[in-house]
Amino acid sequence: MDPSKLNWLAVGAAALATFLLGGIWYSPALFGRAWQRETGLSDAQLQQRSLAVVFGTSFVLALIMAFNLAAFLQGPPDLAWGMAAGALAGIGWVAMAMGVTYLFEARSMKLFLINAGYHAVSFVIMGAILGVWK
Repeated sequence: MDPSKLNWLAVGAAALATFLLGGIWYSPALFGRAWQRETGLSDAQLQQRSLAVVFGTSFVLALIMAFNLAAFLQGPPDLAWGMAAGALAGIGWVAMAMGVTYLFEARSMKLFLINAGYHAVSFVIMGAILGVWK
């Protein structure tokens, strides 16, 4: 893999897309309240965190994920392969690894579906962006 051949704007756009999806996914309009109940986090606990650290670090991690996926998608632009690779990574690696952890931590199936679902959709979107915009 030659990093000089990556489209860094596409990597940034893919990271931004997953970051924005997270804002929608975990909002009260979708799964935010259910996620909060399942994690046992109170409003006060959530408000005590430094939002700059949480959002800043989340975006850096999204950039690393997008870079990693882009490294696997070398070659000519291909939407179908980008989305398939995103689904394979998001479901086959991320969600399944989370599932193992959730089993040992005795976390709820509902929390697993919220969090793993976010990552599955997120990786498909990143794969679509990276697959088309190389």
